[in-house]
This record gives sequence, structure tokens and C-alpha cells, in this order.
Amino acid sequence: MKYQYYIADVFTDRVFNGAQIAVFPKADGLNAEKMAVLAKELNLSETVFIFHKLQEDGRRRMRIFSPLGEINFAGHPIIAAAYVLAISGDIALTDPLTKLVFEQNVGAIEVNISSRDGQPSLVQFSRSVSSIIDRFAPSDDELCRFLGLNLADLDHKKYSPRLVSCGFPYLAVPVWNYESVRKARFNYAAWSQSAAPQTAAQEILLFAPKSSGPEADFNVRLLGPNIGIHDDPPVGSAMPAFCCYLCSFEQTRKGTHVFAVERGDQFSRRSLIQLEMDNKGLENLTIRVGGQAVLFAEGSVNLPD
Repeated sequence: MKYQYYIADVFTDRVFNGAQIAVFPKADGLNAEKMAVLAKELNLSETVFIFHKLQEDGRRRMRIFSPLGEINFAGHPIIAAAYVLAISGDIALTDPLTKLVFEQNVGAIEVNISSRDGQPSLVQFSRSVSSIIDRFAPSDDELCRFLGLNLADLDHKKYSPRLVSCGFPYLAVPVWNYESVRKARFNYAAWSQSAAPQTAAQEILLFAPKSSGPEADFNVRLLGPNIGIHDDPPVGSAMPAFCCYLCSFEQTRKGTHVFAVERGDQFSRRSLIQLEMDNKGLENLTIRVGGQAVLFAEGSVNLPD
């Protein structure tokens, strides 16, 4: 049987930027074994499979696979899938705002597609998350050793290193300039000899309150023992934790905050993520994540019945 697929560059408005996500918009008939094989064959960070057996209009079942196996939740696939469904004609964009729901393994995700002249312009989804914040962090000397930075690079005036988890623990580390984010190099030996492994942090969320351009308010990068020294992986899944981290500081006033986060720069696959968060000082934080996507490629695969 033949299955059509699309590859979209996500959180960007131009090809060769953002994160590449594959989408099979009509995956009915595929089982978990075949989905895993397809994701491994395409070898992208995530491959999305959309099923239409749900009876409610505007509701789709979504399953996400990396080359290593199934993923219960991810943000990039939401943007990619909504965009692909719109441009392939599966969803009609007759109004300026179109609503749909994706059923991921973690539950229902509400999605809004903004459009102009019948073409998608922005995809946004919302989530309510709770977090655990721990103010314990490795010393500045330890941070600098395993990040390859200088003490003067670290920011302790507005923010400070903290552990934050919305189910997956990150060690958030603030620096003054986005150049420090870009030049950081993870040192596994220094990491293993520091207090960092005791915090249970599995990745470092390094950020600066500046970016390479005026469109973004923060530049963010993920580093860690399971990330290649020169890799700059997508950061969408870390954004709920990043929002919770920002809200853990007193200077983040209550109310709705709108800002943008940049990953990478003009010399790499730059991403731009639009964020809104409703800081009410409560246990749960509502966030809205938005972004653009562009079509990079499309094709089909033939699978035996």
C-alpha cells in the first residue's frame, strides 16, 4: 500500500532552518511496528502519523516516533502536523482561525491554525503544566568547567541556575550574552565530577536574555551528556520547563507574558518559537506555544499489505 508523507521545516518561515519533521497525514492501516520502521528509515528527529478513525470532526489521533521508538508528547510534531493537514487539503481553512484537536499519548492537545487567504500562517497549541523547582545547583566554578565558559559569562543578577522539571529535569543556566550560549562546549568529564548528576538533571538548558536579532527575547540551547558536543537539538519540548523557570522568579509579574525564544543563529538551523504564559502564581501554568512551518519535501512509500 502507498502512503504519502511530507517533510516540514518547523518553527521557521524559510527552508533549511528550524527542525525537520516528517508527517504521514493519512496513516490509517499502519501498526506500531511499521511506524517504528518508517521513522528509523527517515532518520529525522521525529516522524508523525495521523489517524482519522475518531468520529468527532476536527479531531485526529497522533502518534510520534523517533528513530529510537515512540514518544508520548512533543511540540514540533503538532506544528508540523497541523501545517501539513492544512496544505494537503485535509483541513479546510475557511475562517481566519481554525480549531482542531490532536490526541497524543498524553491526552488531547487543542490547536489553533491562523490563516491568510486559505494558507496557514501560524499554528499554536496550549498546555497546562505543573513543575518542580529546586534552587540547588552546582557551583559557578563547576558550571564553567563543564560548559567551557568563564565566570564573567554567568548571570546572577536577574536570574540564577535552578533545576526545573515538568516531568523531565533540566538544569537551567543563565548567561549574559547569546554569544556565550553559542560558544559553550559540554565537557562530560567535568560534568561527572561535579554536583550536577546529584540534581537528577539530564540536560542543561542554557539561555541568554538576548538573541541574534530583534525578533526574539531569549536565545536557548540544550547541552548534556547525551547530546553531541557540536549538536544544537530542538528545544520545543523544553519550553514548558523554561516558562515555569521564568515564573519561579519574583520579578516575573503575574499576568500574561508574550515573548519569543530563538534556537540557533543565522549560521545554523535557526528556530523561532512564539510563547505566551499566564502567570497566576498557581501550581499549574497555562502556556501557549506557536510557530510557523514551511514545506521542504514530499514523497510516498510503498509498503507490503
